[in-house]
Amino acid sequence: MTHEMPKLPYANNALEPVISQQTIEFHYGKHLQTYVNNLNNLVKDTEFADKTVEEIIASAPDGPIFNNAGQVLNHTLYFLQFHQKPSRKEPMGTLLEAIKRDFGSFEEMKKQLSTASVGLFGSGWGWLSADKEGKLHITKEANGNNPWRNGMRPILCIDVWEHAYYLDYQNRRADHVEAIWNIIDWEIVEKRFG
Repeated sequence: MTHEMPKLPYANNALEPVISQQTIEFHYGKHLQTYVNNLNNLVKDTEFADKTVEEIIASAPDGPIFNNAGQVLNHTLYFLQFHQKPSRKEPMGTLLEAIKRDFGSFEEMKKQLSTASVGLFGSGWGWLSADKEGKLHITKEANGNNPWRNGMRPILCIDVWEHAYYLDYQNRRADHVEAIWNIIDWEIVEKRFG
């Protein structure tokens, strides 16, 4: 199996001013491409050669194969959850019901996920995920870790590696996190929740 780059459903400049064309070109075009290339090279002629990224994340030991697989999945989920002009600013249906059940309100979930993302020490990700029973959880995952590793289904993520925001926001991680909410495509996120 050859792992491939996800196809962006928008132009490189479509997410401006939240994410600049330059950031997309570096973050997607160079960083993610490197993770994809590394993963393909690392799994060649190993027990992971014919596994999906999710299967690799679930079973690979800590190290280069897991790190690159994690970053391929993380970035794929990240880049595919955006829309230049989302049809709405919050989820609907069963996802909104689950958010209200598990966090009290959409605003409270948004606040908790933003706080987790901004407060993560070092590089990593803020995640909204569902466990096997459909209960929602917010986690902070360092480096290339992903909730999938712990049996949860990732639904929404915020990338707080510096390469995700430094060209646009410099050291203002909180501004980056706040701006991301303006481009979330809730239809995609709802489909991930199922």
